[in-house]
Amino acid sequence: MANHRASGAVAAMWAMRGAAIAGLAALLCVGLIVLLHPVLQRYALAKPNARSSHRVPTPQGGGIAVIAATLAASGFAIVSFGVPLTASLAAAFAAVIVMAAVGVADDVRPLAVAPRLILQALAVAAVIYALPNGLRVVPVLPFSIERVLLFVGGLWFVNLVNFMDGIDWMTVVEVIPVAGALVALGGLGALSSEAVVVAFALGGAMLGFAYFNRPAAKLFLGDVGSLPIGLLLGWLLVLLAGAGHLTAALLLPLYYLADATLTLLRRLSSGERVWQAHRTHYYQRATDRGFTVSEIVGRVFVVNLVLAALALITVLAGSRLIDAAALACGAALVGALLYNFTRKRR
Repeated sequence: MANHRASGAVAAMWAMRGAAIAGLAALLCVGLIVLLHPVLQRYALAKPNARSSHRVPTPQGGGIAVIAATLAASGFAIVSFGVPLTASLAAAFAAVIVMAAVGVADDVRPLAVAPRLILQALAVAAVIYALPNGLRVVPVLPFSIERVLLFVGGLWFVNLVNFMDGIDWMTVVEVIPVAGALVALGGLGALSSEAVVVAFALGGAMLGFAYFNRPAAKLFLGDVGSLPIGLLLGWLLVLLAGAGHLTAALLLPLYYLADATLTLLRRLSSGERVWQAHRTHYYQRATDRGFTVSEIVGRVFVVNLVLAALALITVLAGSRLIDAAALACGAALVGALLYNFTRKRR
């Protein structure tokens, strides 16, 4: 009984600390957006083109506030709550700053594909290199091959998050459920304290950004937000998979993975230049078929909540059979949504 009370006290303490971290991140994000908005309006205006989903010039660069708030709130937790600053966390934060700098440059004046990809690769490689040596995602593979696959997967994940940030609230309805699920999984012991702190901070910062990005958006994330957010999410998911919860790590971002990867494969098979901007993601095609932005992101949000629930079930059950069933259910749900997006809205 005493052990249960002690565990409950620890959980309550971390819930309060988590609320403080998320609240601080949200407030910092809102404050920074208010301060930066006139500057972004002048120097980082995204003008509509044939491939855009917006129709009026809209400032981008809100990701500066999201990332700054995430890092600041995480730093507050490290100093105030004794959360360890591990080599992996330090490398992730340094890489996030590099990735954000690449995003700023690309938002102000688009970079060529090669230097942008090289800088992204260096940031992802630093994060993968700094992972704990004992962390294994697929133990049957040789260590070096697994790390190479994690690097390739990390680079793709960073870019797919960037690709999917194409309509109002899309990244909001992706990041908040994933961050919330990661916090809950941390409460079950599936993630370390520093990872849980980052999930709290990122979720809180995105809540602060959500008000300004609601349809019709007054502010976009820009590459300065989507690229480092992809890096942080990828790092958190690798830590989750490395803790023995690969199925949960696949389920949480499954909609983003499916939409972006299937779109890439479809474009490759058509001989398109995949590095060029386009409007053929499933969610973008849905807008051409009569779906409103609110209808699209609402459906994605609900699917992400179900995927988060399935991820929690796999961790609680600890069964390979449950893992397979949950993954099949998640794949079927995402497949149904993608199919729905290809149909004309009635």
